[in-house]
Amino acid sequence: MVEIAAYAVGVLSGDQVPAPLRRVARFEPRRRARLAATPIAAQLAKDDVFRERVAESAREDQAELAAALESGTVPAAADPVTVAALAYLMRPPGWTERVETARRDLERSALAADEAETIRKVAELQEQIAAAKATRSEEIEKLRAELRASRAENAELRKKLHESRTRAKREHARAEELDRQAGEDRAAATAAAAAAETELRRLRARLSQAESAAENARRAAREGRNLDDTRLRVLLDALTDAARGLREEIGLPTGITRPADNVVAVAPQRPGHRTLPGRALADSDPALLDQLLTLPQVHLIIDGYNVTKTGYGDLPLSDQRSRLVSGVGVLHAQTKAEVTVVFDGAELDAPVAVQAPRGVRVLFSAPGQTADDLIGQLVRAEPSGRAVVVISSDQEVCDAARRADARPAPASLLLRRLSRT
Repeated sequence: MVEIAAYAVGVLSGDQVPAPLRRVARFEPRRRARLAATPIAAQLAKDDVFRERVAESAREDQAELAAALESGTVPAAADPVTVAALAYLMRPPGWTERVETARRDLERSALAADEAETIRKVAELQEQIAAAKATRSEEIEKLRAELRASRAENAELRKKLHESRTRAKREHARAEELDRQAGEDRAAATAAAAAAETELRRLRARLSQAESAAENARRAAREGRNLDDTRLRVLLDALTDAARGLREEIGLPTGITRPADNVVAVAPQRPGHRTLPGRALADSDPALLDQLLTLPQVHLIIDGYNVTKTGYGDLPLSDQRSRLVSGVGVLHAQTKAEVTVVFDGAELDAPVAVQAPRGVRVLFSAPGQTADDLIGQLVRAEPSGRAVVVISSDQEVCDAARRADARPAPASLLLRRLSRT
């Protein structure tokens, strides 16, 4: 019944489809039946108009069975489930009996199948029991033969064990003699090792004295060089400071004379110190994006759906993409900045074609990849030192951009800037 209704939703016009089912009306019928089975069944139960439209579609699709059902002459070979579904939708006289009959037929079919399966399993078990009995007799005979062979082998092993014990006694006596000789050798080796250790300590003491003397010599040479370097550095600093003071005192020019230097005018008073640059703009400052777009060769990377769902998330995805891409196209024409818009490919049922304006690059993430990952790859692909601005309100994207030396900016700034284009 749900499958018939799922097919009918695809052929009905938009105003004929109930509001709860319009969201899935664009799906393929099998996917629609799988994902929206519960809403479809609920709508059939409570919306008689929708049920009658589905029944009309079923009459056209299965005209012969529908006609037989209305006339009360359903063929015996007809599928009881299909008959029950059509009866529920069309509601001919006696449709409840048709549904109940289909239920009883299905129960009888299930019971018959279970009974046949039980009989088959019993027969298999009986065959297995008979085979097990035959196998058991063969195994008993085989075990008896193995027992006789084991007894004979045990007798042979006892004989070999006796011979091994005799040889073990002889080897034990020989091992005791060898152990005594080894004890004497160890005592001699211990004495030799003690003498060698004494000589080694003496040589280590001499080596330590030699290393200490060499280190003292190196330290003396290094201190001499450091002293010379320090003196030379102090002299060089004194000469540099003297030259700077002399230049300021006699007012030497810093470079060649320019034509503008010969024009008579009143020069401003020289400041006593250099003016510090203004403070950095906050992320919420409307002038931040305009300031970033003035950077030479700036690359503007935009988290597409993050921006569109912040500004106009009520629109369909295709309209969101078109509105954002056209807006940043105007922005590129005004600023000449390189612009890349990244969309999440997982949001799409199939690949789509996007007509990007000149100077705007539109990318979709590949299967198994998110838009956040693609933005990170784009940032890391840029050479160190280039100005890169990432537009996103996703905190993880912003943190990743900062770690890659890019400048993040919230989506609200771009939306506010596009509203002025």
